[in-house]
Amino acid sequence: AKVAMVSAGGSEPFEVDIEIITMSVLVKSMIDDSGTEEVIPLPDVEKSVFEKVLEFCLHYKEEPLQEIEKPLKTNNIKDVVSQWYGEFVSIEIEQLYEIILAANYLDIKPLLEVSCAAVAAMMKGKSIEEVRELFNIE
Repeated sequence: AKVAMVSAGGSEPFEVDIEIITMSVLVKSMIDDSGTEEVIPLPDVEKSVFEKVLEFCLHYKEEPLQEIEKPLKTNNIKDVVSQWYGEFVSIEIEQLYEIILAANYLDIKPLLEVSCAAVAAMMKGKSIEEVRELFNIE
């Protein structure tokens, strides 16, 4: 498999399978522009978050995300996605938020969709007060 060198959040460069990471429209265009000789800098994505993104992309190749019906009819994301995706987004809201920011920045639509759907599910049926509490909004 062809690899590219990536530096996430200022980390030491590490190898990433090109087939996996080109799910990111941003990375794909960087590779199209400069090839794989250059290290791909992703300063806005912490390495730990980038590793979660890679985990998603790797799984997506095996089991693409089914379309998520909108509007959501449930407050449990696990009702509308397969078990793996349900587990993947069943994390602390802060971590989920980091993944949403990374998915948006890297331009990985399925990851953005499932992580935003997870947040929408958390909010479904909650009062404004409960939503404020969930997101730590004063």
